[in-house]
Amino acid sequence: MKTPLLLPYRYKRIGWLLFVPALIVGLLALTVHDHLLGWRLTLPSVVSDGLLSPSRYFTLVKAEITYTLAGSLTIIGGLLVAFSREKEEDEYVAQLRLSSLLWAVLVNYGLLLLAFLTVYGTAFLMVLPLNMFTVLVLFIARFEYALYQNRKWATDEEHA
Repeated sequence: MKTPLLLPYRYKRIGWLLFVPALIVGLLALTVHDHLLGWRLTLPSVVSDGLLSPSRYFTLVKAEITYTLAGSLTIIGGLLVAFSREKEEDEYVAQLRLSSLLWAVLVNYGLLLLAFLTVYGTAFLMVLPLNMFTVLVLFIARFEYALYQNRKWATDEEHA
């Protein structure tokens, strides 16, 4: 089955090489150390503000790039993993992909609704950035698990 919107299979490995380390670095930066890499660069910014300073638009800012790098590589790697075709892409795999995406979106918004109802104040500001990655992470986990189950079932059928 030819699905025109999927990337070639070879991009999946590149995606995993970007996704997993970037996700680990991002989670470590959130939980262990805010300035994990310690790289400060002057970067172009559309809008920036400090705690007590007014907003500035279209300027250069000196910023620690751990979150920028980890977030960007997590998204790029995750998209490569999620939307690269499988070695054998057929209608069943396409159905698994679609049902996994539906499941991930529903669970993601269920978790976001739960956060809206139970997390308040500045703690909620941590929920929103995490929520940007949740749907992608859930989709990849669900789809890969469904593929694993399918392969396991096919192997069990061969040995029976």
